[in-house]
Amino acid sequence: MSEISLMKSQSAVDTDSQVAKEPSVKGNPLVILLFILLIAGALTYLVDSGSYQRDGKVVIPGTFQLIEKDTSLSHLLSVRDKEDIEGATPASVADLLQAIPKGLDKASGLIFMVLVIGGMFGILTSSGAIDNGLHKLIGLVKGNIFALTIILMTVFSFGSTMLGLASEYLLVIPIMVALSRKVGLDPIYGFAILTISVKVGYIASILNPLPLTIAQPLVGLPIFSGAMQRSVYFVVFLMLGVGFMIYKLRKANSVSQISIDTPHFTIPFRHVLMLAVMFISIIFLAIASNQWQWKHQEITSYYILISILLALISGYKPSEAAQVFVEGMKKVLLASFLIGVASAVAIVLSDAYVLDTIVNWMSGFIGEGNKYAAVTGMFVSQLLLDVLIPSTSGQAAVSIPILSPLGQLSGVTSQQTVTAFLFGNGITNLLTPTSGTLLAYLATAGISWTRWFKFVLPLWFIFSAAALVLLCLAVS
Repeated sequence: MSEISLMKSQSAVDTDSQVAKEPSVKGNPLVILLFILLIAGALTYLVDSGSYQRDGKVVIPGTFQLIEKDTSLSHLLSVRDKEDIEGATPASVADLLQAIPKGLDKASGLIFMVLVIGGMFGILTSSGAIDNGLHKLIGLVKGNIFALTIILMTVFSFGSTMLGLASEYLLVIPIMVALSRKVGLDPIYGFAILTISVKVGYIASILNPLPLTIAQPLVGLPIFSGAMQRSVYFVVFLMLGVGFMIYKLRKANSVSQISIDTPHFTIPFRHVLMLAVMFISIIFLAIASNQWQWKHQEITSYYILISILLALISGYKPSEAAQVFVEGMKKVLLASFLIGVASAVAIVLSDAYVLDTIVNWMSGFIGEGNKYAAVTGMFVSQLLLDVLIPSTSGQAAVSIPILSPLGQLSGVTSQQTVTAFLFGNGITNLLTPTSGTLLAYLATAGISWTRWFKFVLPLWFIFSAAALVLLCLAVS
């Protein structure tokens, strides 16, 4: 087997790697999510209840009405069926506990998909196919880590901004983590290359069907209109994301070049076949999920099929393949539970009719008569709202019908309203702990949310500042 020689300074210390070695109890994502759930429960006592009338899932502007609610602490220990109660009541301890299994049920599609992906990569990893494939990939770029970073981020972000790929990239995360380890870096770097790229694609959404097919019709715009302007935004955010990763790699004291000795290195045919199956399956998934509108159930079934094919090619006996599949699932079991807990936050706020009140309050950020203040208020409200409603489609249905008429009073066009929504939703999704997709990413990579938050927070501020500048230029 050939060897990789990493040219690093012995005196340099990678602070991110040090953090990874230190056990973190306070930063456990389960503790963080439970704390957020308690905050949501407290809000049901502190915030008035109210609701908008809806046309399906879309709110009707100007229809918000407050709902009477008894906020006495006697409700804390009450046990009742919400369906038997008229009006609104704050959340009890029983409601908070029941919200967790409700969240698990609501997010069951994503949870099972993550578990199956973990099992599938258990087969790939244990077979050695990923390790050999990465070794060959590094050789193809002649060991230039910076060039590899630029190429990968451009490809990943292009898939997201054009096709709306997000959960489909769960297949790729273990490969990126393995790539980081292969070149002597902390796994968070490979994870960041993919995750930042996906978020860049969603922030710009040139032709991304997921947000645009919902957001633009709500304000009377043709679907995919304004693509040229969003192409400029895409280039700006991609350059910022790539620059951030190059800076992080340099700070980690990783040189741009890796010396690789591969005089007689060849990948076993069995591994070539497994990697070919993976490559083809990713491309087919990107096409099929958009062509036939596959949901979690269909995608999970597809992953099961790929797992069976990989197991057959690997040469494992049936019992051995089952064992490594189960071992892979175990690695993502905790994070799968976290996805359900994250969903519980929105359930608690929605059941107490507090979510619409918060949306109505955030609409007050939109100032009348000053288009710069109005578009800034839109962006900030979307940033905050994404924590409570991390679903792109859900956030669009609730917020855009309210914000668009308010913005137009100040001279903000419908296209700029959609842009503010895309920026706010995409940027906050970079780190919000209530995002099921982000938690699934972290679960698959085996990285804690607190580590990721510390790593990506500077980029969050950079993206936010860039978004404000671009929005002000747009309205000017």
